[in-house]
Amino acid sequence: MGPNITDTLHRPLRDLRISVTDRCNFRCRYCMPAEIYGEHYRFMPKAEMLSFEEIARLVRIMAGFGVEKIRLTGGEPLVRQQLEKLVEQIAAIDGIDDIAITTNGVLLPQKIQALKDAGLKRVTISLDSLDNDVFRRMNGERADVQQVLDGIAAAQQAGFAPIKINSVAQRGVNDHTLVDLARYCRDNGLILRFIEYMDVGTLNGWKLDQVVPAREIIERIGAEIPLEPIEPNYRGEVASRYRYADGSGEIGVIASVTQPFCGTCTRLRLTPEGNIYTCLFAVQGTELRDLLRSGAPDEAIADRIRGVWQARADRYSEIRSSLTDLERPKVEMYHIGG
Repeated sequence: MGPNITDTLHRPLRDLRISVTDRCNFRCRYCMPAEIYGEHYRFMPKAEMLSFEEIARLVRIMAGFGVEKIRLTGGEPLVRQQLEKLVEQIAAIDGIDDIAITTNGVLLPQKIQALKDAGLKRVTISLDSLDNDVFRRMNGERADVQQVLDGIAAAQQAGFAPIKINSVAQRGVNDHTLVDLARYCRDNGLILRFIEYMDVGTLNGWKLDQVVPAREIIERIGAEIPLEPIEPNYRGEVASRYRYADGSGEIGVIASVTQPFCGTCTRLRLTPEGNIYTCLFAVQGTELRDLLRSGAPDEAIADRIRGVWQARADRYSEIRSSLTDLERPKVEMYHIGG
């Protein structure tokens, strides 16, 4: 499809995040609050969603531009039936080195072995608190902590290591449980990543005073379990990494609000119905499904993707201090994936 491409800020395209469904079995307040996404909410009909073959075709085209890493997201990706078939198709594509998934973990005991056999390389599991009452309040009363711990255990038994745990830190909600979670992850060989509460979408009631800054998170944990900073694994890694001073593992923080990392962002996002977005906070996507379903050749699809990436100038997190930007419409988290 041609050589590697860069955007207006000279950022290459390396990572593709694929939201495979807009559905989820949780109702987390920062993503899909239950009062809006209730029993009668109309999710996307299956016919509107890209098929696995259509997704794999887009991955193949983007691999020609330098995409190496794929992350499957949602919604909750494991509610998409037979997801291992998609993993198998993507794993067969030249140039794709890494396939990962971000999941709430509840369905992993039934799914993880098939996904591993299909070529899944890494697992990230979301867990916002070990306190069951706090956790249930945060997920809309949909699951207990133990169900997620069972999913973590299943992934470990299937041979995934290290497993990453994502935790969104919200002041006044779960910030009093952060140290307990850090200690649990350290003791169980898990890499914890705390994520600053972000203003993704328009429905989660985001307020700046609910953000627990990454620096404060590290100070709180470091006061209980001493930490020291370590180098990133690769250029563009979004987490700031620290290791426990006693050598018992590592922890990270993703400071997308207080210390933005737009300058090294190499990600493109694909929604379930086939729109691409050049930023998690984007207002407008670009449709690819029309080309896929009209019989267009790969080159026509590649031209559209190339045009979008080469025009990309996004750096929302670096300019969010402007109130006018906070008030603009944005695509919702459950639709675009984390």
